[in-house]
Amino acid sequence: MRITATEFMSLDGVVQAPGGAKEDTEGGFAHGGWTQSFFDPEVVGGAFSDAVNKAEALLFGRRTWQTMAAAWPERGGDPFADRMNAIKKYVVTTTLDDDELTWNNTTRIPGGAALARIRELRQAAGGDLLVMGSSALVRTLLQERLLDEVQLIVMPVLLGGGKTIFPDDGVMRTMELVASVTSGTGVHVCTYRPVVEE
Repeated sequence: MRITATEFMSLDGVVQAPGGAKEDTEGGFAHGGWTQSFFDPEVVGGAFSDAVNKAEALLFGRRTWQTMAAAWPERGGDPFADRMNAIKKYVVTTTLDDDELTWNNTTRIPGGAALARIRELRQAAGGDLLVMGSSALVRTLLQERLLDEVQLIVMPVLLGGGKTIFPDDGVMRTMELVASVTSGTGVHVCTYRPVVEE
């Protein structure tokens, strides 16, 4: 399976709480829902729909899974919501028990075994394993060179600080731009793949 990620991101690299005011206020973050004024159904919505439609399964960190699990099961009647609810889901967690995984078709990956299990999934046959949000998980996947593609949905806004997906370990990682499109609201949807080192 290819491991891919799709991330809403500000110009200064922040990915925290893109969807709502109370989504993630950790660290005093006060700009929750910052993507809403830049969202457009064709380019931004289309990027997410395409990523989910190409995916065979979704991979989440615990906080993002809980946010999604609280929102999507009540939605239905449109193809995207139906797909989100039906698709296979994995959640990396050290705190959730199996009986708490109430969102349809979710499997727990224990935090201590996460990298080994993700490597197993990556070696298995199948389509894309898509990560949405989950900043700490994506940062780890980048550090471990387990991310095969990342789609950044870059919004024309500076947030002045917040969570990021980028490792700060001093290691240079070269990426290749493989696709780019710009929306009428000034959002750049850019898809990158790591350059394989010889």
